[in-house]
Amino acid sequence: ETVRGIRRLRSVNAGAVLALRTVDDVPEALHTPLLGAVGCTAAFSGITTWDGKRFAEAWGKEWVETREVAQHTVFADQPFTRALHALRKLVTGKAVTTDAVTVRQVERERWSASELAYAVPAGHAVIRLATVEGEHAPPLLVELSG
Repeated sequence: ETVRGIRRLRSVNAGAVLALRTVDDVPEALHTPLLGAVGCTAAFSGITTWDGKRFAEAWGKEWVETREVAQHTVFADQPFTRALHALRKLVTGKAVTTDAVTVRQVERERWSASELAYAVPAGHAVIRLATVEGEHAPPLLVELSG
């Protein structure tokens, strides 16, 4: 009933602040509905991976472009080219290589549970804001000190 009440607050331009030490202070069945009902959420530095997992699930995933570069050694077929490659390796100390670049789209969590637990510096928080209509902005890392 309380979660439904929190959802209704937005329609009357009102809000509430829930200050929980941990998400486990709320019954487990209400974790996901609660994080979905509140407009703005904040995960502070020092959050546990268990709580970070709940925030990561609520904040969803996004498509990101990954780029992988692999270096392959070039083997020459012609004797003259082989000699040039050997000379180049003798001078530079490195074999002749070519780069193979793979670019692809992958779906990743906006902030993973481990990033929330271990990568948020002290004095910072990751927050996600929402409009009155319920549209959410992506989570942002913010510095809390003045």
